[in-house]
Amino acid sequence: MMSLRQRKGIKTEDISEDYSAQEENVKLEDKLPSGYTSRRLWKILSFTAGGTIALCIGLLTSVYLATLHENDLWFSNIKEVEREISFRTECGLYYSYYKQMLQAPTLKQGLHGLIYDNKTESMRTINLLERMNIYQEVFLSILYRALPIQKYLEPVYFYIYTLFGLQAIYVTALYITSWLLSGTWLSGLLAAFWYVTNRIDTTRVEFTIPLRENWALPFFAIQIAAITYFLRPNLQPLSERLILLAIFISTFLFSLTWQFNQFMMLMQALVLFILDSLDMLPAVKATWLYNIQITGLLLVCTLQFFNSMILGSLLISFNLSVLIARKLQKNLKTGSFFNRLGKLLLHLFMVLCLTLFLNNIIKKILNLKSDEHIFKFLKAKFGFGATRDFDANLYLCEEAFGLLPFNTFERLSDTLLFYAYIFVLSITVIVAIAVALHNLSDSTNQQSMSKMEKCTIELKPETAYNLIHTILFGFLALSTMRMKYLWTSHMCVFASFGLCSPKIWELLLKLVHLYNPKRACLQSRTFWPGMMDELSELREFYDPDTVELMNWINTNTPRKAVFAGSMQLLAGVKLCTGRILTNHPHYEDKGLRERTRAVYQIYAKRSPEEVHALLRSFGTDYVILEDSICYERRHHRGCRLRDLLDIANGHTMDGPGENDPDLKPAGHPRFCEEIKRNLAPYVAHFTRVFQNKTFHVYKLSKNK
Repeated sequence: MMSLRQRKGIKTEDISEDYSAQEENVKLEDKLPSGYTSRRLWKILSFTAGGTIALCIGLLTSVYLATLHENDLWFSNIKEVEREISFRTECGLYYSYYKQMLQAPTLKQGLHGLIYDNKTESMRTINLLERMNIYQEVFLSILYRALPIQKYLEPVYFYIYTLFGLQAIYVTALYITSWLLSGTWLSGLLAAFWYVTNRIDTTRVEFTIPLRENWALPFFAIQIAAITYFLRPNLQPLSERLILLAIFISTFLFSLTWQFNQFMMLMQALVLFILDSLDMLPAVKATWLYNIQITGLLLVCTLQFFNSMILGSLLISFNLSVLIARKLQKNLKTGSFFNRLGKLLLHLFMVLCLTLFLNNIIKKILNLKSDEHIFKFLKAKFGFGATRDFDANLYLCEEAFGLLPFNTFERLSDTLLFYAYIFVLSITVIVAIAVALHNLSDSTNQQSMSKMEKCTIELKPETAYNLIHTILFGFLALSTMRMKYLWTSHMCVFASFGLCSPKIWELLLKLVHLYNPKRACLQSRTFWPGMMDELSELREFYDPDTVELMNWINTNTPRKAVFAGSMQLLAGVKLCTGRILTNHPHYEDKGLRERTRAVYQIYAKRSPEEVHALLRSFGTDYVILEDSICYERRHHRGCRLRDLLDIANGHTMDGPGENDPDLKPAGHPRFCEEIKRNLAPYVAHFTRVFQNKTFHVYKLSKNK
């Protein structure tokens, strides 16, 4: 029989103490889940708020840029031919293929017309999908055909709205990158704010819509954001796989949409090489990124019908060389400081030699000469000897390929961006140097692990990556103004990250006496009215001479007529009239460069017989002469197009000034000037059929 009895040996005091302890444990257990839940809820709310703001900022930026474009041109009110003329130079050429695809009776015929094109270069059939990066135009034309929007949205608006939509993605990606670096979405908001307030120096999409970089840079920004996340330590396997997929897709799309992708990714590969050599990021992750670059580029090469310029790129040669050199030097990251430094210099020398060797071998096998003009330009630009090469000088004399103007820094300083950037850059560079020296100082195996942990604390791999990225792209922008948009947008990210990062902010508080609140207040007051003034300023596209020329060509010349002239103008001729061209602005082909140089003899000192023979060799029916080129004053002496032609032909230049002693006076007057006098030798070969204040069109005689 079971009975109950009082337990022996347990005192009342013990019971009360045990009860108190149990009660405290229960309270602690109640508090922990509550605190954890609160923190988790706060993170969810913060993430939701930050994500919503990112999307809103991106959309607002897109609408803002689209409104500026409309206000600047009155795009909705001008004629179709005026809209097309507004796509200047190569922009018009790219848009013409979108138009061509839409005008084709079927999708299959449209693609056939691009693969077997005989209108872009007279007397030649070229594969445009191989030669140019126009898959985006193909995709958009297919999408426009497939969607039920033809009744509501014109093709040109579908095109430009897509580009402005990509700007929303671009700004959102910059926002996310800054957020990832700093840990707070407030830095992303600041990055987006600076991007918009420095619009003149961060983007040119509103007036060069179809330009390849406007397609590519949003994907480049996504790739940088994905790499920033990928370089974080202790990622979950699923997260790592997903982010690698995001890096691959963004790298592939960036490479597919811009012909200069290989040079930008070469800069990225150099960033990885520097950080890997200094032990500032995990070697395994660097290897993943090298392989993604190679794989993405080879996939693009396949889609572009094995474009030889891609296969012969320095990027592929460099990445392969790094991977090979790593295998050959297995103990690269061990030893004392001087031992390690010696190994590092040897590694650098080995990679450089292997890169040049592989690149030369590939180019000889493929007989590749498409990119030689770029290296001639770089050689002359950085002072490795003067050149008379026409193509190299054509780049050297363009402002876009010159040094970054000083007034750029004045504009960036007006919004306080440049000051913040220099401050953050200075701090992170000092930290990076300290970390690099520490990493090189001792490399025993056991200390290497703790050293990596310390490096992660002092300068995280994702921060180190963005630091070297902004430095290298900064040098690129300083040397070539056209590339500033790659730097200034990342400058917004880097400066905002530094100001909103707790560690940088601690240093900033110590220097608070340098802060000038009056200037910050003044800036915030002047920014908003300035943006409102931009939105309220209404202008209209006006180019009656070019409109008159295009209308005349459409009305008075055969559909299969061949036109010669400047590259920039002929791109518009193709878009607005569909006529056949002798040359065009997509300059990445040696044969086309030689043809362009021959056509440009219309602005040189050549006889009418020589010019006629050259033009007829390309099947030319009409030639368009432009007074703005023949009597050019925009460039200084030595950089005018007629001067470049004279130098390349061995002739002395016009006007007061010195000439090289080996240049000789030409035996003929300048063709573009003399033809207007209607002298017998010129009239025998050329008949003027159209003239206005800007253009002169001559029909070529068929006689040999």
